[in-house]
Amino acid sequence: MAKTLIAFFSRADENYFGGAMRYVKVGNTEIVADIMKELTGADTFKIEMKDPYSPVYMTCIDEAKKDLKENARPELTSYIDSIDGYDMVVLGYPNYWGTIPMAVATFLERYDFTGKTILPFCTNEGSGMGSSERDVKKYAKGADVKKGLSITGSRAAESKDAVKKWLAANGLI
Repeated sequence: MAKTLIAFFSRADENYFGGAMRYVKVGNTEIVADIMKELTGADTFKIEMKDPYSPVYMTCIDEAKKDLKENARPELTSYIDSIDGYDMVVLGYPNYWGTIPMAVATFLERYDFTGKTILPFCTNEGSGMGSSERDVKKYAKGADVKKGLSITGSRAAESKDAVKKWLAANGLI
């Protein structure tokens, strides 16, 4: 079986859940990544910004929109030394303005993905994958980017069956 890395960006604090704001200690994408780790035993890496977005949801989305418009590359707190030992990268993120958070672009552009497969998944409250699959292909040079998995963020803790089905369809379990 291929050596797999689950790399993900997730945000806790105040989040949007189907029409209301709610404070969470663990972000939705991290909840899904933890389910994937439990099912696969894969290594994990949390993509974290050196200067994180605001804990206030409305401010956070304004900051994320500004980064997207400026095509920013936020600095990360740490990086993996190398992804050479991995054949497959399961890449998770919330849908920010129809695509990946720019911190994920920072992560992707740092490595050579030639010959590697990327399985993207995103959490959202109804906006689906947006253009994120296409954008992952743009930033992860050389990668074979497969069809992604969209998870409703407010139902992340209840997503195990959908995650299991997706991972099985992609040969990871």
